Amino acid sequence: MNNSVSSTVRLLGAGLRALLVLTLVTGVIYPLVVTGVAQALFNNKANGSEIKYEGKAVGSSLIGQQGYGLDYFQSRPANGLGTNSVNTQYKLILSGATNLSADNKKLVAAVEEAKAKVVKDNSVPGYTVKASQVPADAVTSSGSGLDPDISPAYARLQVHRVAERNHLTVASVEKLVKDHTDGRTLGFIGEPRVNVLELNIALKDLVAKS
Repeated sequence: MNNSVSSTVRLLGAGLRALLVLTLVTGVIYPLVVTGVAQALFNNKANGSEIKYEGKAVGSSLIGQQGYGLDYFQSRPANGLGTNSVNTQYKLILSGATNLSADNKKLVAAVEEAKAKVVKDNSVPGYTVKASQVPADAVTSSGSGLDPDISPAYARLQVHRVAERNHLTVASVEKLVKDHTDGRTLGFIGEPRVNVLELNIALKDLVAKS
């Protein structure tokens, strides 16, 4: 009986020591090392890929924002997402698409409505947008609804409106889009893209200088 109690005590003691050591290693040392490496080598990404303007964080390069006025470049639609009552600048609480099939009447109607709006908003004196020019990302949300990027084609489609409303030359705005167009990752992954927030910040600077 005494041997049994003694063995149990030893096992409990060994288990407790193992728990304390593993807690220290995996719960304290490992997180500190990973955090330290991330902060040292990938500081921007580790802190949310923040985009700053005039010393203040105005968003993340990974999360799209809605609500830009027509003076600025527009993001992709964010259909199917709920609204957030919490005071955040993104006004979104859910990440997801509409989950509607491509032939769903509701989705088709929404796409047609969005296309008509894109044509109307971006047609300015001397430049008329055709429905056939409107790219898919201008009228559909991404899988997450939080895509921060648009296609170069959608960005170029907005150039004349942005130039006209900000009293800029079309050439200067076209150059702005070209300068902020990123190619495929590693040269072959994904598609060329334009980060809308970064582009609009550059636009704001260009307007201030003009």
